[in-house]
Parts: sequence; structure tokens; C-alpha cells
Amino acid sequence: MILTCPSCGTHYFADDSTIGESGRTVKCASCGHSWFVQPAHLAEEAAAKPAPHELYREKMRESRREKSRLAAVFAWVFTIILFVGLTAGAFFFRNEVVKAWPQSASAYRLFGLEVNRFGLDFEGVVHTRTFNDTIPIVTVTGRAVNVSKSTVETPGVRVDLKDESGDIVATRFSFVTPAELAPGTAGQFGVVVEPTPVESYEIDLTFVDRSAVPTEPPAEAAPGPASRSPPTAEEASDEALLPETQDE
Repeated sequence: MILTCPSCGTHYFADDSTIGESGRTVKCASCGHSWFVQPAHLAEEAAAKPAPHELYREKMRESRREKSRLAAVFAWVFTIILFVGLTAGAFFFRNEVVKAWPQSASAYRLFGLEVNRFGLDFEGVVHTRTFNDTIPIVTVTGRAVNVSKSTVETPGVRVDLKDESGDIVATRFSFVTPAELAPGTAGQFGVVVEPTPVESYEIDLTFVDRSAVPTEPPAEAAPGPASRSPPTAEEASDEALLPETQDE
């Protein structure tokens, strides 16, 4: 085995048999320092076995590493749960999301998801082409049905006339009446395009915010005067006896 003086660092080669089974004290021939040398097998065991304070430090380091791993796992689990929750909410409540953030509608359509932020569907749309003398006219009428589960404020309707290439050649706006629709009920709308461009080929309908309609919304219809009940036979005979007046 090789001995190293702990004082001056001088190295010596010694046979294991000279150290013995229990070890012995040796003296450095260079500096005179003496120290106890253990047998080779005991020295290896002592080197392999860490000191108690090193064991405590390693235990504390392992405890901190375990806490860091648990914190990382909890952070990843929380992030995944939050992501899944936000994704599910954005999917199932996409109409509400689009109502609050209309620009998100294009993102939903990018993933093939239809959105209906107004809660209405078109129904019974009819368009007719007629002439006023020689002026072509297109009339578009239909209903807007509330397909949501709550009362909604009715929006405006935009009617686009497109040519064969899909380019818009004319646009008109209208309002859905009445101003509010209960679930399952329907409102009416109508648009007249006069004069109609001769190149118009296709009609496209979309709901828009009421503020996007350039015209004023229709006023609520005022109740008309009560109709007069038919005269009785006596009143009719009295009226027949009244003299006719003549203009001067």
C-alpha cells in the first residue's frame, strides 16, 4: 500500500503485512511526523463510509430535491388542469366567448367550429325578383328564430348581393322586429334592393350588431284608434233620414 505523510506529503510504499491486521503508527523519515495507519481493508471501508455530518447534509439535500420534484409535479398538474378547463370552457361556451370577444369567431372557424353569438337562426327566407317599370327589384324577407335558452336582443340583418365571382355588388341592412325575442320565438325582417345590379347572382344573409346598421331602428307600432262598432238598425234608419248637405 502507499502511505502519504499528512504533514509533508511524502509518499512511501509499504507492504500490507508490515501494517498488520490492527494497524500501526508510522513515522515520516523526511519530517519526523508520526501518524496511525489502518490496514488497507479498514482504510477502504472508512473511505467508503461517509462521516455522520456528511450523511446529514446528503439527507437534507435529498429532502430539498424531493420537495422540488413535488413542487414541479404539482405545477405541471395544475397547468394541465387549468389548460383543460379553459379549453373545455372555450369549447362549450364558445357562443358566450364570441359575444364578449367577436374577433375570436375567426379562430373558432379555423378549427371548424360554428359559433352563433346572437343565438338566432334564419328561417323561411324568401327572395323575389320583380320590376318597377324597367327597374329591377329584389325583395328579401324571412324570420329570425331564437334558438338559445334565454331572451335575446334582436340584431340587424345584412343582405349582400354577390356576382358570380363572389364579389359584393350591393349591400342593404334591416332590423329584426320585435326588439327582443324569447326562447323559441321568431321575429321578422325584410329588405328591398332597388335598383338591383344586373350582375347580382347570389344573396348572402348575416346577423350584425344593431350599431352596425346605418339606418334607424323601426319605432314600435303605436296602437291604432279603436274601430267603430257597426251601427244598430235604429241608428242606421236615423242616419238615412238626415238631409244631405250641399256645398255652397
